[in-house]
Amino acid sequence: MVTLPTHARVVIVGGGIVGCSVAYHLAKRDCTDVVLLERRQLTCGTTWHAAGLVGQLRATRNLTRLAQYTTDLFATLETETEQATGFMQRGSLAIATNEERFEELKRGASMARVFGLDVEVITKGDIHDLVPLAYVDDLVGGVLLPNDGQTNPIDTTQALAKGARSRGVTIVENVKVNKIVVEGGRAIGVSTDSGDIRADAVVNCAGMWARELGDAAGAVVPLHAAEHFYIVTEHVDALSPTMPVLRDPDGCGYFKEDAGNLLVGWFEPVAKPWGMGSIPESFCFDSLPADFEHIEPLVAAAVHRMPLLAETGIRLFFNGPESFTPDDRYLLGESPDVRGMFVAAGFNSIGIQSAGGAGKVLADWIVDGRPPMDLWDVDVRRIMPFQRNRTYLHDRTVESLGLLYAMHWPYRQPETARGVRRSPVHDRLAACGACFGETAGWERANWFAPDGVTPAYEYSYGRQNWFEYSAEEHHAVRTDVGMFDQTSFAKFHLEGPDAERVLDQICANDIAVPVGKIVYTQWLNDNGGIEADLTVTREADDRFMIVTAAATQVRDFHWLKDHIGVNDRAIAVDVTSGTAVFSVMGPNSRTFLQALTPSDLSNEAFPFGTSQQIDLGYARVRASRVTYVGELGWEIYVPAEFAAAVFDVLSDGGSNRAPRLAGYHALNSLRMEKGYRHWGHDITPDDSPLEAGLGFAVAWNKRGGFVGQEALVRQRETGVSRRLVQLALVDSDKLLYHNEPIWRDGSLVGETTSGMWGHTLQQSLAMGYVTNPDGVADAAYINAGAYEVEVAGVRLPACVSLQPFYDPKSARVKA
Repeated sequence: MVTLPTHARVVIVGGGIVGCSVAYHLAKRDCTDVVLLERRQLTCGTTWHAAGLVGQLRATRNLTRLAQYTTDLFATLETETEQATGFMQRGSLAIATNEERFEELKRGASMARVFGLDVEVITKGDIHDLVPLAYVDDLVGGVLLPNDGQTNPIDTTQALAKGARSRGVTIVENVKVNKIVVEGGRAIGVSTDSGDIRADAVVNCAGMWARELGDAAGAVVPLHAAEHFYIVTEHVDALSPTMPVLRDPDGCGYFKEDAGNLLVGWFEPVAKPWGMGSIPESFCFDSLPADFEHIEPLVAAAVHRMPLLAETGIRLFFNGPESFTPDDRYLLGESPDVRGMFVAAGFNSIGIQSAGGAGKVLADWIVDGRPPMDLWDVDVRRIMPFQRNRTYLHDRTVESLGLLYAMHWPYRQPETARGVRRSPVHDRLAACGACFGETAGWERANWFAPDGVTPAYEYSYGRQNWFEYSAEEHHAVRTDVGMFDQTSFAKFHLEGPDAERVLDQICANDIAVPVGKIVYTQWLNDNGGIEADLTVTREADDRFMIVTAAATQVRDFHWLKDHIGVNDRAIAVDVTSGTAVFSVMGPNSRTFLQALTPSDLSNEAFPFGTSQQIDLGYARVRASRVTYVGELGWEIYVPAEFAAAVFDVLSDGGSNRAPRLAGYHALNSLRMEKGYRHWGHDITPDDSPLEAGLGFAVAWNKRGGFVGQEALVRQRETGVSRRLVQLALVDSDKLLYHNEPIWRDGSLVGETTSGMWGHTLQQSLAMGYVTNPDGVADAAYINAGAYEVEVAGVRLPACVSLQPFYDPKSARVKA
């Protein structure tokens, strides 16, 4: 039996490339009291059969930074460790067979420039020169990333392991971790057949086994294995050893030179989930049975693209499992369910290219106690508790694998495992023509189809089929009255004698306010970055209601609980499921609601930023006078059992005309015109209130201070070098989404964070950060420049403002 230490600062479970990267980077941070345990042999799960692609362009800036770091690491790892890795930078080439795909690729190329990547938009003639064996006559163009690479997964993992060992990390193979030991809600070590190890932190890098290991510890780690197919041909004499990786997303396949052979792999639209019961204990360097019938249509597409396949023998037909998550993004960070338990798993077939960056930032998180940058896209705290459900995971995995090469349409919605969380009035909305989108499992009405129109998306990069219907909803809110179902809001209660003191420390704004007052505030980290953007309503002397976004429910509740001290007399309760929310918005909203309630809704009796209990129908509800659309209006909070009846009262309207039902696309276009920020896009943990133009929501002199105050004060003294601005395209109907480059006087100075068409302004709108590389980004600097926004490689003139384009004085909101 192997002799294990009885204690380690960190125990890592799993010896794939990610686990070894975490160990390597902990050692680089001088954290060497680390034990990595592998159930069999290093790489024996899924790492060993990976294709070894090392791409750099991801969907967001920070994920791209992590992929870039991986590339840089792999370029030097062999020299550092004297262990061969097989890393080579041959580039990668994505091709388009139609204009919509080419639009996607060109928009991605523009985004790559923002992130500092070398990128070229090329013709089919250029593609032929780079890959002369490919059939190119049906192509419209492509995008080349010349610094993308490829590596040998086994050798690279061994190099990371060698680097970790050389600095003092202990790596032990053939030791299975039976469970993560949890006491008092904290991971305190692991139990193995060779003994127990106590630890300050445990890292779940168990790959396909990570879900089961997490489940046993009480942590949600939602991933599911799926079969992934590739073939390797016999030797091809004409194959260039410097051929870039060729990606044919419309054919769902990729082509890679592999020691003189051609490797062809696929991400098919309808995948085969695997391991529904559990992963066999004996699984080690194993493959799955061949299933040519399943992959046959894609083989035909591959032969079309690479005709040599028709006359070249197949050396290997491989089928191996990979693990996939519900949203096709990996899981990283400290579990909100079990303190001290960190996760790095569910890499959705991009584990090799993600390993270096993911290992580094997780090591930083463990050592420093906080993430080093905004990692929301992959933060495990984005996961909802229901997503551990195995049937849900199985059904979603059918779709997840193919999303890597599917069209990344704006507003694209998942097609599988739908209908999980529904508002009490879901069926009523559906009967009114709602087309639903999904957020955090919630079915939310994004737009409403008129009679005779099927409520279904028809995707494009231009104006989609719902554009005019959403415009009508938008105009109804601007000119009359509209109603949104916002039941998906996350809602928490904090109650107790110390509730005010606890919240006042977390909130940047002052929440020591009278009962009935609503406070808009941010929660900040120690660096002054925005961790949450929400409202706090004082319901009683010792009780507050916190309302935040549906997507951040778990994350924000975890942040709240984490800042309640052991001796604080305050308790937090998540009441999301118990309360429906109907938002009645528009210049006629007061007249409409006043006819339905005896309560006085006048500006004097019910001013902006206050909340009261009122009668509505037969129910007692909370009405809060706030807005996310820039108009007079109220959010109506209704106990769930009263929701349907209250909705019926609002929909009927009494003596008034009923409000126009409106969806989340209209909500987005309305908030864009008013310049209201959206957390996760316009504001993140990397952005401060001063950079985001939210200094008005900071109580600089409140008694006792707040988390992040010192950093914010320093920033106020020195000034900020970047500012969030509103942008509007001039004389262009091109639509903006996010990550489009912003040019000022011919220089690249930033990128958009979100975008939408403004139906009132009749302009394409965006928000984005503009940086002054030489100093402070003050109003003089912002206003002095001539601006352009780059869309799919074309620069379009834009006007820029630090103030909202619509109602900058908020007169309509406070009417």
